[in-house]
Amino acid sequence: MTEENKSNIRFVPFTPEAFDAVIELGNLVHGDNYLDNDKVQYLYNASLKHGINASLVAYMDDDLVGFRLTQAPEQWDIDEWCSPELWGFDKEQVCYFKCNTVHERCRGTGIGSELLKRSIEQAKKQGAKAGLAHIWLASPGNSAYKYFKKCGGELVKEHPNRWQGWYDSHGYICPVCGEFCTCTAAEMMIKF
Repeated sequence: MTEENKSNIRFVPFTPEAFDAVIELGNLVHGDNYLDNDKVQYLYNASLKHGINASLVAYMDDDLVGFRLTQAPEQWDIDEWCSPELWGFDKEQVCYFKCNTVHERCRGTGIGSELLKRSIEQAKKQGAKAGLAHIWLASPGNSAYKYFKKCGGELVKEHPNRWQGWYDSHGYICPVCGEFCTCTAAEMMIKF
């Protein structure tokens, strides 16, 4: 990506008009059936609190090249893959960073970091003091972990087989493992 193209990047709140492009890019990057209409509608609704949207998308010209889907505090489920006793924050103060996705041709340009920065600013307005994510440790070159750590993420706990069974429950096909995913997730937190 050239410097000229970077200046063409627009960051805007995530809206229903972007659903189809977000689904397409999410499935391209994360694997088939990672996102669908129902999941995206749920995540959009969960990103809204006090009239503030914590999720954003990035466009280069008219093409969606990235997105950050963030669930507002108290708008996400704390499940067995979460360790709230280790967070140091009440669950009402923690947002959830569902995913940060950047098109391959635009990686390494700062789009992902800018999406995260802007999402944090919105989450703070919603009352968040920290954000939690489950980082995919099998990402190419472990880039997801490196990126999140560089942005201030601290490891809370590792969770082997985090997405095992998602093929049966979500139809998700892991790009590394296939239908039977054995990937490990790093539960990580960024404190604001």
